[in-house]
Amino acid sequence: MAVLAISIVVLFIISMNTGHIRLSPLELLRTAVGSGTDRQELILFEFRLPRMVMSILIGAGLAVAGTIMQAVTRNALADPGIMGINAGAGLAVMLFISFYETSSQASIFMMPVVAWGGAGIAAALVFLLSMKRHQNLSPTRLLLTGVAVAAGISSAMIVLTLKLNPDNYQFVATWLAGSMKHTTWNYVLALVPFIIVIMPYVFYKSRMLNVLNLGEQTATGLGAHVSKQQIVMLAASVGLAGTCVAVSGSIGFVGLIGPHLARRLIGPKHQFLLPTAAAAGALLVIAADTISRSFSTDVPTGIVVAIIGAPYFLYLLAKSKS
Repeated sequence: MAVLAISIVVLFIISMNTGHIRLSPLELLRTAVGSGTDRQELILFEFRLPRMVMSILIGAGLAVAGTIMQAVTRNALADPGIMGINAGAGLAVMLFISFYETSSQASIFMMPVVAWGGAGIAAALVFLLSMKRHQNLSPTRLLLTGVAVAAGISSAMIVLTLKLNPDNYQFVATWLAGSMKHTTWNYVLALVPFIIVIMPYVFYKSRMLNVLNLGEQTATGLGAHVSKQQIVMLAASVGLAGTCVAVSGSIGFVGLIGPHLARRLIGPKHQFLLPTAAAAGALLVIAADTISRSFSTDVPTGIVVAIIGAPYFLYLLAKSKS
């Protein structure tokens, strides 16, 4: 965990000087203490820092959401993107954009709430379609249902984009790719309340996740109200994933890779796994965002994450025996 934290700090410093306009270490130091030029302060405080802070928050939120989902479903391949939650949040945001101006501050702060609702509906649909009467929830069936629901919602989103005006279409196209190019402090402020409320609660419930991870019968034998706890923890996962997607766009695979890296480093106990997964997810997204800004054209962060995550998902799928 200390190595991950140090890596995030080092990468944060590197990221401050990554972009089309370079700032020397001395210029960064001067600007950080308020002695830089107006141009340097604009670049650092208005363009780069919001994007970097957002990358850390998004990575941590999505990784924790994936960790919760994997514990509750006992499925190592569970991820908010694969399970259709990101797609549900995306569709809700697109519908919201169709009726409201995206440039207004009210819409920025409303988008996380709207996305949470869309993500919740998608999650409920996936679980309802996956359940069979008098049978336990199958991890394989849950995964396949999530992929099918995500595909259906994505198709609806494509149809909806054809009906958007050019300005909204450009915004949606950039947003769907998972770009942080236009991130401002308003987007950070819209996300922070959800992070500071949900994250501590999830960490507090880490021992309950350990119990749920043992299986329904064992958890019931230990005195846990399994159904109630599953709903509460899944609501927390949906809340984190939905709000992260609302402000950053569709960034997939973070909720899959973060928990797996953390589990290899720290083990399965969720009181240690959750903060380690959050650090791993934050490191992954800020690294992807730094790489995306190193190109001559600003490649969306979501595409860089997908390039890393897709092969890893195929590797896990090949190893899975369920």
